[in-house]
Amino acid sequence: MTSVATSINLKNDLLTGMEWNPAQMRDFFRLTASMKAHPGKYRSALAGSVFVLIFEKPSLRTRVTFEVGIANLGGTSIFLDHTSAKLSEREPVRDIAKNLERWVQGIVARVFAQETLEELAANANVPVVNALSDKFHPCQALADFFTLEERFGGLRGLKLAYVGDGNNMCHSLLTIGARCGAHVRVATPAGYEPDSAVVAEAKRVARETRGKIEILRSPAEAVAGVQAVYTDVWASMGQEAEASEREKAFAGYQVDEALFAQAAPDAVFLHCLPAHRGLEVAAGVIDSPRSIIYDQAENRLHVQKAILHTLLS
Repeated sequence: MTSVATSINLKNDLLTGMEWNPAQMRDFFRLTASMKAHPGKYRSALAGSVFVLIFEKPSLRTRVTFEVGIANLGGTSIFLDHTSAKLSEREPVRDIAKNLERWVQGIVARVFAQETLEELAANANVPVVNALSDKFHPCQALADFFTLEERFGGLRGLKLAYVGDGNNMCHSLLTIGARCGAHVRVATPAGYEPDSAVVAEAKRVARETRGKIEILRSPAEAVAGVQAVYTDVWASMGQEAEASEREKAFAGYQVDEALFAQAAPDAVFLHCLPAHRGLEVAAGVIDSPRSIIYDQAENRLHVQKAILHTLLS
């Protein structure tokens, strides 16, 4: 165990990112950087550990990076595909958790409902990691801010604009960004704002870190002068029936070349993927040299290795 990991002393689960205080966040990013730079030092960190990956939703980046990361650290993973039948359809979530804790050292769950994660965590005496829910996507946001720290050398005072739906990704950018001391601006149309409780908690933390949280209507106001511009799909998994209605509501919220030009000269573009070119983002932006979407995807691997190493150390 490294001294960095020892100093973090995190709560046993990662369900929202709110479990982490700003000092722990800084230590976590130092650990992630160490694991990325010196992978050989950690190749036995999870030797003998078995993790179960429970996925109610399809995945490319999340599944592959967790499976590769666990293998890189000497552990083993078992994939449970629940994309056809939700987790609770065959037996109660409580019973699933009580069984799994007898066999494995950790649970990674990608689910529709945040409540499912909370029920797993309440009933399993092993770490539970949120690999995406309807409310939060902490693994992605941690990778995003780690990527921005690599790019700009620091996060305190960094300005990030999120343009689009006030969804799980937006919630996690607010939650993690506040703990990093970043200035996060969110631009959404009326009726699609982030959850008020999440915003209030992020503002509370931002006061401590000298960060700033702003909820706006105007994409141009949000993007003006920022170092990072972020967007996500307008209709998330499970919202496909709303796609047509959402396209109309978000018609003025595409990150196109004209909007992106209002950011700082060294600004970068981020997207958690998968992306719909021509909807939430123009191809000319996402495929430009200033797009760092594949750096984000790579860093999912390193961040998730650090999460598992930390929670089991």
